[in-house]
Amino acid sequence: MAGDRLSWAGLLKWSLSYFDGSRPSRAAISEEERRWLAEAVERHMMVDVVSRMREIALLMSTPLSVLEAQGITPDDIEGLLAELQVHVESIDMANDLHSVGGLVPVIKYLRNSNARIRARAADVVTTVVQNNPTSQQLVMEASGFEPLLSNFTSDPDLTARIKALGALSSLIRNNKPGVSAFRLANGYAGLKDALTSESARFQRKALNLTHYLLSESRSDCSVFAQLGFPRLMMHLVSSDDLGVREAALGGLLELARDTTLRSRSLPAADHDRLRQLLWACIERIRTMAPEDLDAAREERQLVDSLWIACYHEPSRLHEEGLLVLPGEECFEQPPDVAGRFFEPLRRSSPRRAPSNERSDPGDETGGGVMLLLGPAPGNRSNSGSN
Repeated sequence: MAGDRLSWAGLLKWSLSYFDGSRPSRAAISEEERRWLAEAVERHMMVDVVSRMREIALLMSTPLSVLEAQGITPDDIEGLLAELQVHVESIDMANDLHSVGGLVPVIKYLRNSNARIRARAADVVTTVVQNNPTSQQLVMEASGFEPLLSNFTSDPDLTARIKALGALSSLIRNNKPGVSAFRLANGYAGLKDALTSESARFQRKALNLTHYLLSESRSDCSVFAQLGFPRLMMHLVSSDDLGVREAALGGLLELARDTTLRSRSLPAADHDRLRQLLWACIERIRTMAPEDLDAAREERQLVDSLWIACYHEPSRLHEEGLLVLPGEECFEQPPDVAGRFFEPLRRSSPRRAPSNERSDPGDETGGGVMLLLGPAPGNRSNSGSN
Protein backbone atom coordinates (compact mmCIF):
# COMPACT_ATOMS: atom_id res chain seq x y z
CA MET A 1 0.00 0.00 0.00
CA ALA A 2 2.77 2.40 0.88
CA GLY A 3 4.39 1.55 -2.43
CA ASP A 4 1.22 2.55 -4.27
CA ARG A 5 1.20 5.94 -2.54
CA LEU A 6 4.83 6.52 -3.42
CA SER A 7 4.17 5.51 -7.02
CA TRP A 8 1.36 8.00 -7.42
CA ALA A 9 3.35 10.74 -5.72
CA GLY A 10 6.26 9.95 -8.01
CA LEU A 11 3.99 10.03 -11.04
CA LEU A 12 2.77 13.49 -10.12
CA LYS A 13 6.32 14.78 -9.66
CA TRP A 14 7.50 13.23 -12.92
CA SER A 15 4.51 14.46 -14.90
CA LEU A 16 4.71 18.04 -13.71
CA SER A 17 8.46 18.24 -14.22
CA TYR A 18 8.33 16.57 -17.64
CA PHE A 19 5.82 19.09 -18.86
CA ASP A 20 7.42 22.13 -17.23
CA GLY A 21 8.41 23.54 -20.62
CA SER A 22 12.10 22.68 -20.31
CA ARG A 23 11.82 19.71 -22.64
CA PRO A 24 10.46 19.54 -26.16
CA SER A 25 7.03 17.98 -26.37
CA ARG A 26 4.63 17.31 -29.19
CA ALA A 27 1.72 18.63 -27.12
CA ALA A 28 2.49 20.92 -24.21
CA ILE A 29 0.30 20.30 -21.18
CA SER A 30 -1.99 23.16 -20.31
CA GLU A 31 -2.39 24.70 -16.86
CA GLU A 32 -5.87 23.20 -16.66
CA GLU A 33 -4.47 19.75 -17.41
CA ARG A 34 -1.78 20.21 -14.76
CA ARG A 35 -4.44 21.04 -12.18
CA TRP A 36 -6.52 18.06 -13.22
CA LEU A 37 -3.54 15.73 -12.84
CA ALA A 38 -2.67 17.12 -9.41
CA GLU A 39 -6.27 16.81 -8.22
CA ALA A 40 -6.53 13.26 -9.56
CA VAL A 41 -3.42 12.17 -7.71
CA GLU A 42 -4.58 13.92 -4.54
CA ARG A 43 -7.95 12.16 -4.71
CA HIS A 44 -6.27 8.81 -5.16
CA MET A 45 -3.87 9.37 -2.30
CA MET A 46 -6.74 10.42 -0.02
CA VAL A 47 -8.66 7.25 -0.81
CA ASP A 48 -5.44 5.33 -0.26
CA VAL A 49 -5.00 6.84 3.23
CA VAL A 50 -8.59 6.02 4.19
CA SER A 51 -8.04 2.44 3.05
CA ARG A 52 -4.87 2.22 5.10
CA MET A 53 -6.65 3.66 8.15
CA ARG A 54 -9.35 1.01 7.71
CA GLU A 55 -6.67 -1.70 7.61
CA ILE A 56 -5.09 -0.38 10.80
CA ALA A 57 -8.50 -0.17 12.49
CA LEU A 58 -9.19 -3.82 11.56
CA LEU A 59 -5.87 -4.92 13.01
CA MET A 60 -6.42 -2.96 16.22
CA SER A 61 -9.90 -4.46 16.58
CA THR A 62 -8.47 -7.97 16.48
CA PRO A 63 -8.10 -9.64 19.91
CA LEU A 64 -4.59 -9.39 21.29
CA SER A 65 -4.34 -13.17 21.61
CA VAL A 66 -4.94 -13.54 17.87
CA LEU A 67 -2.40 -10.83 17.06
CA GLU A 68 0.18 -12.48 19.29
CA ALA A 69 -0.46 -15.82 17.61
CA GLN A 70 0.27 -14.14 14.28
CA GLY A 71 3.56 -12.78 15.57
CA ILE A 72 2.36 -9.19 16.11
CA THR A 73 4.43 -7.65 18.92
CA PRO A 74 3.77 -4.62 21.16
CA ASP A 75 6.38 -2.76 19.09
CA ASP A 76 4.31 -3.51 15.96
CA ILE A 77 1.17 -2.14 17.62
CA GLU A 78 3.02 0.96 18.74
CA GLY A 79 4.21 1.42 15.17
CA LEU A 80 0.65 1.16 13.85
CA LEU A 81 -0.50 3.81 16.31
CA ALA A 82 2.39 6.05 15.27
CA GLU A 83 1.43 5.66 11.61
CA LEU A 84 -2.21 6.35 12.43
CA GLN A 85 -1.23 9.53 14.22
CA VAL A 86 0.43 10.80 11.04
CA HIS A 87 -2.69 10.05 8.99
CA VAL A 88 -5.05 11.91 11.35
CA GLU A 89 -3.00 15.10 11.22
CA SER A 90 -5.52 16.11 8.56
CA ILE A 91 -8.78 17.22 10.15
CA ASP A 92 -10.74 15.33 7.49
CA MET A 93 -8.86 12.13 8.23
CA ALA A 94 -9.30 12.72 11.96
CA ASN A 95 -13.06 12.93 11.52
CA ASP A 96 -12.99 9.82 9.30
CA LEU A 97 -11.25 7.76 11.99
CA HIS A 98 -14.55 6.94 13.67
CA SER A 99 -16.33 6.08 10.42
CA VAL A 100 -13.61 3.59 9.41
CA GLY A 101 -13.86 1.91 12.81
CA GLY A 102 -10.60 3.18 14.25
CA LEU A 103 -11.61 5.47 17.10
CA VAL A 104 -12.98 2.84 19.50
CA PRO A 105 -9.90 0.57 19.16
CA VAL A 106 -7.61 3.54 19.86
CA ILE A 107 -9.57 4.32 23.02
CA LYS A 108 -9.38 0.65 23.98
CA TYR A 109 -5.60 0.81 23.76
CA LEU A 110 -5.62 3.52 26.43
CA ARG A 111 -6.19 0.60 28.84
CA ASN A 112 -3.50 -1.63 27.37
CA SER A 113 -1.11 -3.29 29.82
CA ASN A 114 1.88 -1.87 27.92
CA ALA A 115 2.69 1.68 29.09
CA ARG A 116 4.24 2.67 25.77
CA ILE A 117 1.07 1.64 23.94
CA ARG A 118 -1.08 3.62 26.40
CA ALA A 119 1.10 6.66 25.83
CA ARG A 120 1.01 6.29 22.05
CA ALA A 121 -2.76 5.87 22.04
CA ALA A 122 -3.04 9.12 24.00
CA ASP A 123 -0.88 10.80 21.35
CA VAL A 124 -3.34 9.69 18.68
CA VAL A 125 -6.30 11.03 20.67
CA THR A 126 -4.48 14.36 21.15
CA THR A 127 -3.99 14.72 17.42
CA VAL A 128 -7.56 13.69 16.61
CA VAL A 129 -9.32 16.12 18.98
CA GLN A 130 -7.02 19.13 18.84
CA ASN A 131 -9.03 22.17 17.68
CA ASN A 132 -11.62 19.73 16.30
CA PRO A 133 -15.09 20.02 17.89
CA THR A 134 -16.48 17.15 15.79
CA SER A 135 -13.90 14.66 16.99
CA GLN A 136 -14.05 16.03 20.54
CA GLN A 137 -17.71 15.09 20.62
CA LEU A 138 -17.04 11.68 19.07
CA VAL A 139 -14.39 10.88 21.67
CA MET A 140 -16.68 11.96 24.51
CA GLU A 141 -19.50 9.81 23.11
CA ALA A 142 -17.14 6.85 22.75
CA SER A 143 -16.26 7.10 26.48
CA GLY A 144 -12.73 8.23 25.77
CA PHE A 145 -12.72 10.74 28.61
CA GLU A 146 -12.75 8.14 31.39
CA PRO A 147 -9.58 6.18 30.51
CA LEU A 148 -7.72 9.41 29.81
CA LEU A 149 -8.61 10.78 33.23
CA SER A 150 -7.70 7.48 34.88
CA ASN A 151 -4.31 7.41 33.15
CA PHE A 152 -3.66 11.04 34.03
CA THR A 153 -4.39 10.61 37.72
CA SER A 154 -3.19 7.10 38.48
CA ASP A 155 -1.09 5.53 35.73
CA PRO A 156 2.09 4.06 37.26
CA ASP A 157 4.10 5.26 34.26
CA LEU A 158 4.94 8.97 34.30
CA THR A 159 5.15 9.30 30.52
CA ALA A 160 1.70 7.75 30.14
CA ARG A 161 0.37 10.22 32.71
CA ILE A 162 1.89 13.17 30.86
CA LYS A 163 0.52 12.00 27.51
CA ALA A 164 -2.94 11.46 29.00
CA LEU A 165 -2.90 14.99 30.44
CA GLY A 166 -1.97 16.35 27.02
CA ALA A 167 -4.88 14.49 25.45
CA LEU A 168 -7.29 15.71 28.14
CA SER A 169 -6.15 19.30 27.62
CA SER A 170 -6.90 19.06 23.90
CA LEU A 171 -10.17 17.21 24.51
CA ILE A 172 -11.74 19.74 26.90
CA ARG A 173 -10.32 22.93 25.39
CA ASN A 174 -13.25 24.99 24.01
CA ASN A 175 -15.46 22.00 24.87
CA LYS A 176 -18.00 22.84 27.59
CA PRO A 177 -19.18 19.22 28.12
CA GLY A 178 -15.55 18.19 28.47
CA VAL A 179 -14.80 20.90 31.02
CA SER A 180 -17.91 19.94 32.99
CA ALA A 181 -16.87 16.29 32.98
CA PHE A 182 -13.41 17.27 34.18
CA ARG A 183 -14.89 19.24 37.08
CA LEU A 184 -17.33 16.51 38.08
CA ALA A 185 -14.58 13.88 38.01
CA ASN A 186 -12.44 15.99 40.38
CA GLY A 187 -9.79 16.50 37.74
CA TYR A 188 -8.54 19.45 39.79
CA ALA A 189 -7.11 16.99 42.32
CA GLY A 190 -5.07 15.44 39.51
CA LEU A 191 -3.78 18.85 38.48
CA LYS A 192 -2.79 19.62 42.06
CA ASP A 193 -0.94 16.32 42.29
CA ALA A 194 0.84 16.99 38.99
CA LEU A 195 2.15 20.30 40.32
CA THR A 196 3.98 18.41 43.06
CA SER A 197 5.69 16.18 40.51
CA GLU A 198 9.43 16.36 39.98
CA SER A 199 8.85 16.44 36.21
CA ALA A 200 8.98 19.98 34.79
CA ARG A 201 7.14 18.78 31.71
CA PHE A 202 4.27 17.43 33.82
CA GLN A 203 4.19 20.64 35.83
CA ARG A 204 4.06 22.78 32.68
CA LYS A 205 1.16 20.84 31.21
CA ALA A 206 -0.76 20.95 34.49
CA LEU A 207 -0.14 24.68 34.91
CA ASN A 208 -1.22 25.40 31.35
CA LEU A 209 -4.49 23.54 31.75
CA THR A 210 -5.02 25.29 35.09
CA HIS A 211 -4.39 28.66 33.44
CA TYR A 212 -6.92 27.82 30.72
CA LEU A 213 -9.59 26.79 33.22
CA LEU A 214 -9.00 29.94 35.29
CA SER A 215 -9.23 32.17 32.23
CA GLU A 216 -12.46 30.51 31.08
CA SER A 217 -14.41 30.60 34.34
CA ARG A 218 -14.32 33.10 37.20
CA SER A 219 -16.02 30.59 39.45
CA ASP A 220 -13.02 28.30 39.12
CA CYS A 221 -10.77 30.94 40.69
CA SER A 222 -12.28 30.49 44.14
CA VAL A 223 -12.21 26.70 43.79
CA PHE A 224 -8.54 26.65 42.83
CA ALA A 225 -7.76 29.07 45.65
CA GLN A 226 -9.54 26.94 48.23
CA LEU A 227 -7.66 23.86 47.01
CA GLY A 228 -4.33 25.54 47.70
CA PHE A 229 -3.20 26.17 44.14
CA PRO A 230 -1.83 29.67 44.89
CA ARG A 231 0.71 28.28 47.34
CA LEU A 232 1.77 25.59 44.86
CA MET A 233 2.17 28.20 42.14
CA MET A 234 4.19 30.42 44.47
CA HIS A 235 6.55 27.51 45.03
CA LEU A 236 6.90 26.95 41.27
CA VAL A 237 7.72 30.61 40.61
CA SER A 238 11.21 29.68 41.81
CA SER A 239 11.54 26.73 39.44
CA ASP A 240 14.71 26.30 37.39
CA ASP A 241 12.51 25.76 34.31
CA LEU A 242 11.57 28.99 32.51
CA GLY A 243 8.33 27.53 31.16
CA VAL A 244 7.22 26.44 34.62
CA ARG A 245 8.00 29.87 36.07
CA GLU A 246 6.05 31.65 33.34
CA ALA A 247 3.03 29.36 33.64
CA ALA A 248 3.02 29.66 37.45
CA LEU A 249 3.18 33.46 37.22
CA GLY A 250 0.34 33.41 34.68
CA GLY A 251 -1.84 31.35 36.99
CA LEU A 252 -1.17 33.64 39.95
CA LEU A 253 -1.98 36.63 37.78
CA GLU A 254 -5.38 35.16 36.85
CA LEU A 255 -6.16 34.60 40.52
CA ALA A 256 -4.94 38.05 41.57
CA ARG A 257 -7.14 39.74 38.98
CA ASP A 258 -10.32 37.95 39.97
CA THR A 259 -12.58 40.36 41.83
CA THR A 260 -14.51 37.61 43.65
CA LEU A 261 -11.42 36.91 45.78
CA ARG A 262 -10.73 40.51 46.69
CA SER A 263 -12.88 40.32 49.82
CA ARG A 264 -10.45 37.83 51.35
CA SER A 265 -6.96 38.93 52.22
CA LEU A 266 -3.90 36.77 52.04
CA PRO A 267 -2.55 35.76 55.45
CA ALA A 268 0.26 38.07 56.45
CA ALA A 269 2.97 35.37 56.34
CA ASP A 270 2.03 34.28 52.82
CA HIS A 271 1.55 37.87 51.71
CA ASP A 272 5.12 38.60 52.77
CA ARG A 273 6.33 35.41 51.08
CA LEU A 274 4.78 36.35 47.75
CA ARG A 275 6.34 39.81 47.91
CA GLN A 276 9.72 38.23 48.67
CA LEU A 277 9.32 35.80 45.76
CA LEU A 278 8.55 38.62 43.36
CA TRP A 279 11.49 40.63 44.68
CA ALA A 280 13.70 37.60 44.12
CA CYS A 281 12.41 37.32 40.55
CA ILE A 282 13.13 40.99 39.95
CA GLU A 283 16.64 40.73 41.37
CA ARG A 284 17.37 37.66 39.25
CA ILE A 285 16.14 39.46 36.13
CA ARG A 286 18.25 42.52 36.95
CA THR A 287 21.42 40.41 36.97
CA MET A 288 20.68 38.55 33.73
CA ALA A 289 22.96 38.71 30.73
CA PRO A 290 21.45 40.48 27.69
CA GLU A 291 20.70 37.24 25.86
CA ASP A 292 18.96 35.82 28.94
CA LEU A 293 16.94 39.01 29.32
CA ASP A 294 15.65 38.56 25.80
CA ALA A 295 14.63 34.95 26.48
CA ALA A 296 12.86 36.04 29.68
CA ARG A 297 10.69 38.61 27.92
CA GLU A 298 7.39 37.00 28.91
CA GLU A 299 8.59 36.38 32.46
CA ARG A 300 9.47 40.07 32.81
CA GLN A 301 6.01 41.09 31.62
CA LEU A 302 4.30 38.65 33.96
CA VAL A 303 6.31 39.64 37.04
CA ASP A 304 5.48 43.30 36.48
CA SER A 305 1.79 42.59 35.78
CA LEU A 306 1.49 40.47 38.91
CA TRP A 307 3.20 43.16 40.99
CA ILE A 308 0.73 45.75 39.70
CA ALA A 309 -2.25 43.45 40.34
CA CYS A 310 -1.10 42.79 43.91
CA TYR A 311 0.36 46.11 44.98
CA HIS A 312 -1.20 48.61 42.56
CA GLU A 313 2.06 50.14 41.42
CA PRO A 314 4.68 49.35 38.74
CA SER A 315 7.53 47.07 39.69
CA ARG A 316 11.19 48.00 39.82
CA LEU A 317 11.57 46.44 36.36
CA HIS A 318 9.51 49.27 34.97
CA GLU A 319 11.47 51.89 36.84
CA GLU A 320 14.84 50.56 35.62
CA GLY A 321 13.82 50.12 32.00
CA LEU A 322 13.92 46.32 32.11
CA LEU A 323 10.27 45.78 31.33
CA VAL A 324 10.53 46.75 27.67
CA LEU A 325 14.00 46.59 26.20
CA PRO A 326 15.10 48.61 23.15
CA GLY A 327 13.54 47.10 20.05
CA GLU A 328 10.69 45.44 21.92
CA GLU A 329 7.11 46.53 21.52
CA CYS A 330 5.23 47.54 24.65
CA PHE A 331 2.51 45.16 25.77
CA GLU A 332 -0.59 46.65 27.35
CA GLN A 333 -1.55 43.18 28.53
CA PRO A 334 0.69 40.26 29.51
CA PRO A 335 1.22 37.62 26.80
CA ASP A 336 -0.82 34.43 26.56
CA VAL A 337 1.85 32.32 28.21
CA ALA A 338 -0.20 29.14 28.51
CA GLY A 339 -1.35 29.13 24.91
CA ARG A 340 2.07 28.63 23.40
CA PHE A 341 2.70 25.55 25.52
CA PHE A 342 -0.26 23.69 24.12
CA GLU A 343 0.57 21.63 21.05
CA PRO A 344 1.05 23.95 17.99
CA LEU A 345 -2.03 24.72 15.95
CA ARG A 346 -2.12 22.39 13.00
CA ARG A 347 -5.54 23.00 11.64
CA SER A 348 -7.16 25.84 9.77
CA SER A 349 -10.63 25.32 11.26
CA PRO A 350 -11.94 28.32 13.19
CA ARG A 351 -11.85 28.12 16.95
CA ARG A 352 -13.23 30.28 19.68
CA ALA A 353 -10.69 32.79 20.91
CA PRO A 354 -9.97 32.55 24.63
CA SER A 355 -11.68 35.17 26.68
CA ASN A 356 -9.41 37.97 27.85
CA GLU A 357 -12.14 40.01 29.50
CA ARG A 358 -10.97 39.94 33.09
CA SER A 359 -12.11 42.34 35.76
CA ASP A 360 -9.57 45.01 36.60
CA PRO A 361 -8.35 45.33 40.18
CA GLY A 362 -10.51 47.63 42.24
CA ASP A 363 -9.46 50.80 43.96
CA GLU A 364 -9.55 49.34 47.43
CA THR A 365 -7.11 50.73 49.91
CA GLY A 366 -5.17 48.68 52.35
CA GLY A 367 -2.91 47.12 49.73
CA GLY A 368 -1.93 43.50 49.74
CA VAL A 369 -2.65 40.71 47.32
CA MET A 370 -6.14 39.26 47.43
CA LEU A 371 -5.52 35.53 47.03
CA LEU A 372 -7.03 32.79 49.14
CA LEU A 373 -4.59 30.08 50.09
CA GLY A 374 -5.62 26.57 50.96
CA PRO A 375 -3.77 24.12 53.17
CA ALA A 376 -0.08 23.62 52.62
CA PRO A 377 0.61 21.06 49.89
CA GLY A 378 2.24 17.76 50.62
CA ASN A 379 5.68 16.81 49.44
CA ARG A 380 4.58 14.02 47.17
CA SER A 381 6.47 13.32 43.97
CA ASN A 382 5.63 11.13 41.04
CA SER A 383 7.81 8.39 39.78
CA GLY A 384 7.75 6.50 36.55
CA SER A 385 9.55 5.86 33.36
CA ASN A 386 10.54 8.71 31.12
